[in-house]
Amino acid sequence: MRKDRLNVYFDPALSAELEALAARRKVSKSQIVEVALAAFLSPDAADQREAAIVRRLDRLTRAMERLERDQTIAAEALALFVKFWLTTTPPLPDTMRDAAQAKGRERYEGFVEALGRRLAKGSTLTKEVSIDVDAAGRGVGVAEPD
Repeated sequence: MRKDRLNVYFDPALSAELEALAARRKVSKSQIVEVALAAFLSPDAADQREAAIVRRLDRLTRAMERLERDQTIAAEALALFVKFWLTTTPPLPDTMRDAAQAKGRERYEGFVEALGRRLAKGSTLTKEVSIDVDAAGRGVGVAEPD
């Protein structure tokens, strides 16, 4: 097959990269440039690139939607807990405050340890909530909070 000869000029750094790629692949520099130019000029190449970008954007959109859902669940769970705690916990008399603070520190340390173990296992509240919500939607015995 007859081929036309072209003289082109490359930046020295790009020329070195082309040389290295040709040596690694054990093909001529002309073959690499020809394939790259054909891919660049191909109308399908633009469509393929666009389709790949759209797939990536769809995947990123789904990931962002999951993050938003998880963040909403976490915020609602925290708000519900704070509301419950504030409405049910009576203030302590001054005589009991020091003992309560010591017990609170002890309980907090236990909480942090339990959280560390739970995260190390990969178990998360959002997974459990999703399972509980699915079960509740199917009428499986999950109690509704007040």
